[in-house]
Amino acid sequence: MSDASDAPGVPDDLPGPDLPGPDLPGPDLPGPDLPGLDLARLRERIDRELPGLLTGELRARLFEGGRSNLTYLLEDGSGRWVLRRPPLGHVLATAHDMAREFRVLGALHPTGVPVPEPLLLIEDEAVTGAPCYLMECAPGTVYRDTEQFAGLGEERVHRLGLHLVDTLVELHALDPQRIGLADFGRPEGFLERQLGRWGKQLAASRSREVAGIDELQAHLAAALPLSPAPALVHGDYRLDNVLVDAEDRITAVLDWEMSTVGDPLTDLGLLVMYVELARRFDGVLPGAVLAPGFPATDELVARYAEGSGRDVGTLGWYVGFASFKLAVVLEGIHYRWTTGATVGPGFDRVGELVPAFVRFGLASLKLKEH
Repeated sequence: MSDASDAPGVPDDLPGPDLPGPDLPGPDLPGPDLPGLDLARLRERIDRELPGLLTGELRARLFEGGRSNLTYLLEDGSGRWVLRRPPLGHVLATAHDMAREFRVLGALHPTGVPVPEPLLLIEDEAVTGAPCYLMECAPGTVYRDTEQFAGLGEERVHRLGLHLVDTLVELHALDPQRIGLADFGRPEGFLERQLGRWGKQLAASRSREVAGIDELQAHLAAALPLSPAPALVHGDYRLDNVLVDAEDRITAVLDWEMSTVGDPLTDLGLLVMYVELARRFDGVLPGAVLAPGFPATDELVARYAEGSGRDVGTLGWYVGFASFKLAVVLEGIHYRWTTGATVGPGFDRVGELVPAFVRFGLASLKLKEH
């Protein structure tokens, strides 16, 4: 297995953690006008590979928001499905590997970890111009907005926060070998390779001096913790990457493009970082965790430690590492904005966030802030 399995998406086009954006499908568009999708060719392929699945006219809508893989809602009047494909334009195969996503969903679907059922992998480019896959449309709501989430009431919000951790515990309890994913990653030297890859991405994105970022990287390298037993890692685990139904059950964990076999505490560190940074920088990251009743970070961590049996004494390193990764992602977006490669509202302010995220990463390591 190549090193790319450790961090799909680290190189050129930075598909790492998505920034906030709407998650509702856009308006219906005819096939030829829908970016990255030819409905006629898709219909032909589905009818051939999954005869009888479609019974009416096939229509599609693009899920707006997110800056990585493109996701479409497909409907035929009686059923709904979801199609995923890489972004338009230049694509690195290791950054947007549809076969990897399809494989991990197939391995997880028979387990207790909730994921959509994968239905069809299309590895050639004849249908969408890139490999893609079809999966079921799982029921549920993505909670990004604070007011929307708060509308559930404090008790339900609190319970859902704990469910979020419990689902992560269930994921990390799986034996990758038993579910056919023994070769899905290389856990030996995982943290060192991860840090090295993000360091290379930082070097490729440099256009200015960012106070403290080199110090953060150096201290992370000098204090690499000893990883626990490897597990299947999601890579971007957070509240707005799960679907929740009307009975407050998590019906699906979404967006597996960063998944691999490695250090499970990287998932917990990333989750803690998202919660803490949302509280410090309201409006920058998905803010649903700000709803009254959402568990405090200490409770989330204690819940994970109790459920998993893992020692979380070095969690500060993992939170610092997650902060470093997000700072690099944001710096890359800032760099692309300065070159005119990224357009749209809000991108001009991304660069202002990087130093604050670096300071938080240093603080997580209990270092002097800059």
